[in-house]
Amino acid sequence: MKAWKKTSPELVAAFDKALPASAGVTRRPMFGYASAFVNGNMFAGTFQDAIVVRLAERDRAELLKVKGAAPFEPMGRPMKEYVVVPASIVATPKALGAWIDRGHRFALALPAKSAAKTRPTTKSVAKRTTGKQATAKKRAAKKTTTRR
Repeated sequence: MKAWKKTSPELVAAFDKALPASAGVTRRPMFGYASAFVNGNMFAGTFQDAIVVRLAERDRAELLKVKGAAPFEPMGRPMKEYVVVPASIVATPKALGAWIDRGHRFALALPAKSAAKTRPTTKSVAKRTTGKQATAKKRAAKKTTTRR
């Protein structure tokens, strides 16, 4: 598999400037690329030398009519709802901001995602033993085998 290239600092700066100034918007990396989220849902991001935006069906159809726009296919399979923003729009901060705003509005309408659970399940906790518990079990096993 071909290695992905890093997004240029200039493109990341253009992306950052275009993000809505909404309190609920968070910017964090997704697969090492700058991405924007609201309510746990990604709505825009960078990927190599492109900016992608997640859009409602009507907005996707409209953007895909613009020369240079394309479905976002990072690994050969399209990511549903995501479109690569054409360079002509990326070069115009106001236009880029307008498309990212559309993505933001679309993501606001999606159900909020809850934070990922970091605690292990009950099953895996039950299987774990501390070093002291393991040592105690070994000693108990030795005692029962030496008594026979």
